[in-house]
Amino acid sequence: MARGDHVFVRRGRRYTHHGIDCGDGTVIHFVRARGAVRRVERTSVTDFADGSLVQVRPYRERLPVEEIVANAESRLGWEDYHLVRNNCEHLATWASTGASRSRQVRGWAMAAPSAFASIGVAEAAGAHAVFLGGLSIGAYAVTRPLRRRRRTARESLTLAG
Repeated sequence: MARGDHVFVRRGRRYTHHGIDCGDGTVIHFVRARGAVRRVERTSVTDFADGSLVQVRPYRERLPVEEIVANAESRLGWEDYHLVRNNCEHLATWASTGASRSRQVRGWAMAAPSAFASIGVAEAAGAHAVFLGGLSIGAYAVTRPLRRRRRTARESLTLAG
């Protein structure tokens, strides 16, 4: 691990927790503050890990290290946590790349139609609608990054030529 790394730990089998390594033995991440409120704070790597193995998320392209740490520090004290729109992974990805994204949320969105179908929604909505909805969400989630990469490659060819 190094200063500016997007780090994460597994929390059981259900999810991962993310933060930014400050390079001084601390990590900036969302922590549970008062009751259910979560706030962005700087804690020790040991507290962040909470007994789990700390891993580093690799990026093909990311912002300069000082900008990553400055981005994370700019969010210290924030209490704007939202499981789907602004979670710890969104924070760490935004600090690292400038784009707020969560692979976990995308994965949950793909799994949600199947979960609803398994609890009986298929009978009310029709199994075909649930299946096609799950298929379309999965196709969108998988192809959206591919389309963006192709467009970027095409734009770079246009700029070079």
